[in-house]
Parts: sequence; structure tokens; C-alpha cells
Amino acid sequence: QEQFVESGGALVQPGGSLNLSCAGSGNIFKQFDMGWYRQAPGSERDFLAAISWHGVTTFIREAVRDRFTISRDNAKNTVYLQMNGLKSEDTAVYYCNHYPASRDYWGQGTQVTVST
Repeated sequence: QEQFVESGGALVQPGGSLNLSCAGSGNIFKQFDMGWYRQAPGSERDFLAAISWHGVTTFIREAVRDRFTISRDNAKNTVYLQMNGLKSEDTAVYYCNHYPASRDYWGQGTQVTVST
């Protein structure tokens, strides 16, 4: 069984940066590809980025590819999402999960609000 706890969300001004963290609780964390997802108000949850189990291969959705970076530290059971140049449309709850996502492993997410 795996549980994910996201953190690092905050209220930031447009153009700002945030580094989100996601800590996995299980011993199997390092065996899985991981992903970041987000859900904006009134919208479906969308995929953003993925990283292979060993951290060598990453994929970032084109819409945010020039601003977001995904990384992981398997020794800490943690995956990160570095977000730069934040825009109002990045306002959402951000989640991590396996990639592809496992239905039973969604956490509470972390709120990111981009506003003046």
C-alpha cells in the first residue's frame, strides 16, 4: 500500500516560483514511475509531468514544459515539481501519484494559488 502526501503549495504572485514535494510512505516508491497532476476549479484533473522509477527519463506536458521540472529522490521517497514563471491559470490543487495514476492512491493535494 502506498500513500502520498503533497506539500509546498502557497499563494504566489504571477511570475513567482514554487517547489512542490510529494512524499511516499511505502517501501515500493522507488519501483514506480511517478507523475504530477493538477485540478483547477471546475475542471477535470489533468496530467502534468512524469518521471521514470530511476529518475533518468522525464516527460513534461507541452503546455508547461518551458516552466516546470520534475525530479525525484528515491532515498527520501520524494518526487518534486519545480514551477517557475507561474501564471494565474496555474491555480489548482496539485497531486502526485503513480504514472499512470493508481485510482486508490490519490492524496489530499496541495493548493497553489497564483494571484496579485
